[in-house]
Formats: sequence, structure tokens, C-alpha cells
Amino acid sequence: MEDHSNSLQRTLGLTDATMIVAGSMIGSGIFIVSADMSRLVGSASWLLVLWIASGVITLMAALSYGELAGMMPKAGGQFVYIQRAWGDFTSFLYGWTVFAVIQSGVIAAVAVAFAKFTAVFFPALGPDNILADVGFVKISAAQLYAIASILLLTFINSRGVKNGKIIQFFFTSAKLIALLVLISAGLYIGLNTDNFANNMSQAWEATTLIKQNGQWVSESVSGMALLLVLGTAMIGSLFSSDAWNNVTFIAGEIKEPQKNIPRSLILGTGIVTILYLLANITYLSLLPLHGSQDATDVIGQGIQFAGGGTDRVGTAAASIIFGDAAVYLMAALIMISTFGCNNGIILSGARVYYAMAKEGLFFKKAATLNSTGVPAFALWLQAIWASVLCLSGTYGDLLDYTTFASLLFYIITILGIFILRKKEPHTPRPYKALAYPILPLLYILAAAGICIILLYTKPQNTWSGLFIVLIGAPLYFMVRSKKN
Repeated sequence: MEDHSNSLQRTLGLTDATMIVAGSMIGSGIFIVSADMSRLVGSASWLLVLWIASGVITLMAALSYGELAGMMPKAGGQFVYIQRAWGDFTSFLYGWTVFAVIQSGVIAAVAVAFAKFTAVFFPALGPDNILADVGFVKISAAQLYAIASILLLTFINSRGVKNGKIIQFFFTSAKLIALLVLISAGLYIGLNTDNFANNMSQAWEATTLIKQNGQWVSESVSGMALLLVLGTAMIGSLFSSDAWNNVTFIAGEIKEPQKNIPRSLILGTGIVTILYLLANITYLSLLPLHGSQDATDVIGQGIQFAGGGTDRVGTAAASIIFGDAAVYLMAALIMISTFGCNNGIILSGARVYYAMAKEGLFFKKAATLNSTGVPAFALWLQAIWASVLCLSGTYGDLLDYTTFASLLFYIITILGIFILRKKEPHTPRPYKALAYPILPLLYILAAAGICIILLYTKPQNTWSGLFIVLIGAPLYFMVRSKKN
């Protein structure tokens, strides 16, 4: 039953907001993507540099967003910022892309990862258990289980923001504690061996692995080739650090948003950046970077072929600490991590469509709140589309085009700071972007550079992501025509 008189209630404090930032960022990426990154760069130092660079880039963006969040503490966050600086057309393209691929795509990718690790305990739920083959698509038990998890979290969040808040606090706390235990135990054991020193002995000699005739071949890279490899590899660490901006979407439900949103952005991204760096130092302390796809033990497989080619670096590292039980311990940790991650993303995303609908740029019903004061229609619409995406592609495909699209709109949003400083010089700014204009400009240049590299090295998915953005143009004019 819907109650149109209700309005969003400010019930979330600084701790809740920080938990949403950190919880939305930490999914399964930190336990997986270092394997693919290490195959691309083949160097321990460059691997750590990429994680540091991703953290710095994310922090630069968060420090810049703080100014916009303080100026416009409204539901919808980034959509509202883009609309104020660029107008309805650009903000619609953003909102459309969030719905079509950024938010829904990440929800689908994280749900698929959740299902994949649940299958460690219940093999029948694995991706190899094909339940239906209709030619153009195969439907597995894992996909259906991923969809079930999305629907469950959507139902819980449709019953009020308090429910989502409780789940977020519990699951984020659990995975932060578990990650700290893994890092502490791993460093204690690993730093008493020669693994880290051996990995750093040829720290800056970058090599990339290329698959030829079913075999991996190593090639040295330097100069421009190294730059292209680094930009391509960074998509993994950037994806693992994404969704930090989700807290801006729920600004309408945060107490003292002018203060708490900038603080939560800085605290959340800072905590996660440090944990990610320590996790990778732990991996390098426990495992050799280089490995063989034919090896049968974790040391022989190394980080590059952790899990025998499944890229389960976290599990391989944990097996050095906990032995055979590591497979189940890490599967449980990743299940907790991905479930909590998706809760934050699902909770936040619907507020973008709510804000769009308020401006007449989305389905009118998405602007209504149910009896518990949440945009239930927007939540369920998001769940349906994310469920469709669960059936449409692999984890890697979703990762590629969501990261590219996200970077594109981060650039546009931070450019908005420059526009609004000129258009609205007297508007109150409780928080100002740190080191303006240098820090925001550095972010724009770094993100634009990565986008250009991805267009060159991964054209299929990145151009697909750009195409999805552009589909929003005719849709916008259709919406405007209907509105007029």
C-alpha cells in the first residue's frame, strides 16, 4: 500500500553512512582481481602501485564530491549534482546509465559472485549446473540463486530503511573484522618467510602473460606498452573500489548531510584503501607472484594462477594460514562480503530513480514512497533489471563496462565543481574540495587517461558501455516530449 504523503526520513548517522561507503566498496574483487592484474603486469611493485593509485584516485574523487554533497544534501546524490551543473539532458544520461548498467550491472555481478562462492558449500548451486539451455542463453542454478539473493535484499529494503541499515552494519562489521584477521594472521606468518623479499627482488621488471594456442607466453613490456598494460590492469582495482559514491544517493535520509556525507566519503574510502593495500601485501608475503597454470599446489600456482586458474587469490593465501579449511572459511567470508555489498548498492540505487522521477525524468510511480517511507517501486524495478542482467553476461563483462561508464560520469560530475564555482560563487559550501583546483583536475586527467586506454585495449566492452550511455539520448527526448 502506498502512502504519498510520506517523505524520506533522516534516520542514518555518520556510522551508518560510513558503513554504506565501506560496505558497498568491499565485495568479492579484493579476493579475486589481483590474479588477473598480476598476469597483466607480472611485477610485485607494479601490482602494489596499481592498488595505491586506485586508492588515491578514489580518495581524490571522494574529497572532491564532498563539496557537492555539502551544497546539495538531497536524495539522488550524483544525479542531482550533474543536473545542477549540466542540466536535465546530461543528468538523464547519467540516471539512465545507472539504471541500465552501472548500478544494476554491479548488483548483478556481485550477486553472481555471491552465488559462485555459495556453491563451495552447495555444489548444486554452481554455474556448471545448467538448468535450461534455450540456445542464445544458458540458465544455471548459480544465476537463479543470484537472482533470489537480489529479490530477498530488495524485499528487506522495501520494508523500511531501518532494515537495510541493520543488515549493512552487521555484514560490513563482520567482513571488516574477518578481513583484518586474515591480514594480521597472513602478515604474521608471511613476513617470517622469504616470499615478500623474493617477490620484490625483480620488482620493476614488468612482464605480461598472453595466451597463445592454449598456453601462457610471457612478454616483457616497457614504455608505452607498459602504460597501456597498467591502465588495463587498473580496471580490476578500480572496480573493487567502486560504489563509494552510493552514500550520496541516500542524502535525503542522512542526519546533518552537509557534514556527515563528506566525512563518510573520506572515512569509508580511506579505510578500504588501506585494507586493500594491506591485503595485497599479505598475498605477496604468503605466495609467489609468478606461477604455473599446470601446478597442483598453491605455491606452484602463485598469485597469477591462484586456485588453478579460478583467480581465488584470497582462498590460496588463506590456505597457507588455515590449511584445508581455508576454502570454506574464505567462501563464507566472500559470501558475507558480497551479500553486505549488494545490500548497500540495492538500498542506495533506488534513490537515484526516485530523484529522477521527482523531476519527471523517470516512471512517475518511482517518485512515490510506500507506507514505510521508501521508494518501493523503484527498488523492485531495479531488482527486475538486475535479475535480467544476471542472465546476460559473465562477471568480467559486467566489470568492464560498469567501470568504464562509472569513470565517465565521475569525470563529468567533478567537472561540475568548476562549473558551479563559476555559476554559483555565493552558494554556501559547508565543505570545499581539498586543494581546489589541483586535486579535482588531477582526478579528471587520471580518469580520462584510463578511459582512453580502455577504449584502445578493451574496445568491445568499453564501446558497448559508451553505446549504452548514448542510447539515453533518444530516450531523453521521448521522456521530455511526454512530459511536455
